[in-house]
Amino acid sequence: MADWTGKRYWLIGASEGLGREVALCLSRAGAEVIVSARTEEKLAALVDELPGKSSYVTLDVQDRAAVEAAAAEIGEIDGMVYIAGVYWPMSAQEWNNEKAETMADINYLGASRCVGAVIGPMVERGHGHIVLTGSLSGFRGLPGAIGYSASKAGLMALAESMQADLRTSNIKVQLINPGFIKTRLTDKNDFNMPFIMEADQAGKEFFEHMNDDAFKKNFPMVFSWVFRLSQFLPDWAYYRIFGAK
Repeated sequence: MADWTGKRYWLIGASEGLGREVALCLSRAGAEVIVSARTEEKLAALVDELPGKSSYVTLDVQDRAAVEAAAAEIGEIDGMVYIAGVYWPMSAQEWNNEKAETMADINYLGASRCVGAVIGPMVERGHGHIVLTGSLSGFRGLPGAIGYSASKAGLMALAESMQADLRTSNIKVQLINPGFIKTRLTDKNDFNMPFIMEADQAGKEFFEHMNDDAFKKNFPMVFSWVFRLSQFLPDWAYYRIFGAK
C-alpha cells in the first residue's frame, strides 16, 4: 500500500455514496482530506465523521470561476479525485435537453474544469495524482442512457489523453470505471442491475486502485468483460444484443 501519511487530497463529489466511502478510506490511511460538493450540511457531517485531518469547501462544478477559486483557497495538494456525477435514465424518444446538458456539464465538463484548476501547479512542481471516475456504460452507447453514457465516454477519453501526455512524468493519472453501485442515482433505475455493489464495497475497490500504479481499473471484473468485449462486436451484432427490443 502507498504511504498516504501527510498527503493532501481534494475529493470532489464526496458528500455521499462512493465519494464518501473513498474519503473515509483516504482519511483512515492517514491523508488529509478536503471534500467538496454542493450541499454544505452533508459535507460538514462527513468531515465530523472522518478520523483524520479534514475540511470542506462547498462547490458547484458547473461554475468555472468557483472551481478556480476553490482550488486557490485549498492551495497545494498531492492529488485530486473527481467523483461528482449526475444521472437520469433517458431514451432518445424521451429526450430532455435540460437533463442531458446537466449530465454533460457535471460528469464531463465539471471534471475538465477541476483538472484544469489543479494540473498547472502539479506540472510546475513535477508531481501529482489525478483520479477520474468513468463508468462501464462509457465503453459503448447503451439504450436509455442518452446523456450519461456520452458524458462518461468523454471523461474516459479525457483521462486517456492525459495519460498519453503524462505517462512519462511524475504526475500519476488514473481512470476508474465502476459498474452499478447502490446509490441515489441507481435508485432511479427500474431494471435489473447485475453485480450491483454496495457503496462501501465499491469504495474499497476504488481506493485499492489508487494504491496501484496501473492507469485503469474496471470493476466488477466479470461484469466489465461484457462491456470491454462489446467493443469488438460489429454494429449489427452489438445492437441486436444491447439495443432496444
